[in-house]
Amino acid sequence: MPKVDNTGDFIFWFAEDISIKILTYLDDSSDVVRVSSVSKLWRQFVIEHDICKQLCLKKFPEISGAAHDVEVNNMIEPVDVGLRNSTKFELLKRNHKIFSFLAKALSSAIRNDCLSTAISASSTDNYPTESIVHTLQPGDRNQNAASYWSSSGQREPSVPETLLYELVTKLCLVTEIHVQPFQAYFQYHYPIYSCKAVRFRMGHLRNLGDSDTDFSDNESEDHALLDDRFVWTYISREFPMVQESFLQKFELPEPALCIGGYLLVELLGRVQKQEIDNLYYICIAHVQVVGRPLLPTFDVEMHEPSGKCSLKHYSETEDLTDNFGSISTPTQQGQPRL
Repeated sequence: MPKVDNTGDFIFWFAEDISIKILTYLDDSSDVVRVSSVSKLWRQFVIEHDICKQLCLKKFPEISGAAHDVEVNNMIEPVDVGLRNSTKFELLKRNHKIFSFLAKALSSAIRNDCLSTAISASSTDNYPTESIVHTLQPGDRNQNAASYWSSSGQREPSVPETLLYELVTKLCLVTEIHVQPFQAYFQYHYPIYSCKAVRFRMGHLRNLGDSDTDFSDNESEDHALLDDRFVWTYISREFPMVQESFLQKFELPEPALCIGGYLLVELLGRVQKQEIDNLYYICIAHVQVVGRPLLPTFDVEMHEPSGKCSLKHYSETEDLTDNFGSISTPTQQGQPRL
């Protein structure tokens, strides 16, 4: 790259690490694009020092495990070999674009319900009448019939239960999780079978071979073994639940990136006995995950046996221009602009 006089450019008045620190105080990917538009030198400085990547990982540290290996269409883009170090610069320039897109997608993707499939419960009282699949339906009734999941009965109120779900994509930025306890309106005194507290885990399958496992809903699944099959990249704190039959909203302290597409809802402690058998139950009418699914541009691939994952970025539908700051977000027919 030709040498340019930068004596009048204040970004070069400071030591390199000071300039980098100043730029990393930005908190919006669009600000980085504007900085890159100031001059060729500023753009070169931003790209060479991975400012976009640093800002993206600073704002969303959950993706650090996936960002080690950014791929485009499952391969490294070919680059023109020109001047010395040009190959390295082209790769940095590609990453600059990708992390610009990723930061924008994480920040502005449309909020939606991210649940796709109810996989299994740690126990089920009456299958399939009280199956976990009913928790995907809003409310507690479906065509005038009760709609809920029920655990098996327990003598000890401390016995927990878990519900396993799959999200709509392998990458979702989750902000809230909603859980509605079920009120048995057909029982005397209308008891509400809530739990004392909830906790949430998000992550991915530990081994690629598990992708062939039959995860279809069944009567019950031994969730005690889930830690052997999953890597939980996010575990929330415990949220207290009130014994009331409304959709209770549990807002995460910070948006959490689910890497891998699986959610485990932990239901901790029982509060309600059933009069007919004097056993404690937990019953849930509805579960909802509010977040921002990152499709169709980004995906994540898990690697065996390391357990690491690669962030994949698909570019065939994108308009990745190389003008200063002119980076358009991808649009597909029928897909909202990120």
